[in-house]
Amino acid sequence: MKPFWESKGLEEMTPAEWESLCDGCGLCCLVRFEDEDTGEVIPTKVHCKLFDSGTCACTDYVHRQKHVPDCIRLTPGKIGQLGWLPLSCGYRRVHEGRGLAWWHPLVSGDPETVHTAGVSIRGQTISEETLEHEEDALDFIAAEWLLERGGDAPGGGSKPGGS
Repeated sequence: MKPFWESKGLEEMTPAEWESLCDGCGLCCLVRFEDEDTGEVIPTKVHCKLFDSGTCACTDYVHRQKHVPDCIRLTPGKIGQLGWLPLSCGYRRVHEGRGLAWWHPLVSGDPETVHTAGVSIRGQTISEETLEHEEDALDFIAAEWLLERGGDAPGGGSKPGGS
């Protein structure tokens, strides 16, 4: 029997299945800027005030929108519209029919593999609360975090014959 992420569409998943697609990388929790002329989204190494960079998790996930009104709640219908989602994101990978990477906790059985594979931002960011002005986050641009992270096979490479 195939795992749920291979046998169900995003909109068919239960709330628990949906939430488990989050790999815990933390890339969603970065401060981003959109270039008004090009529409390009620029990530920074600055994280949301609710993000704990040690655990790589939101400190108040259930109530996050109360504290951070512009926090985007991911839903099946939004995944295809959010071009800034990391290429490595479990939601994006399933939406695009690429399946989950070897390091995803649902595949590996271990929530630490997202970190040991070098996919997460654990310990690599600063809080937006440390900045004097919001625009100061532009001093910490992280364009490299737009690239695919972690590869498709252990060791960071792709599977032979795979993508």
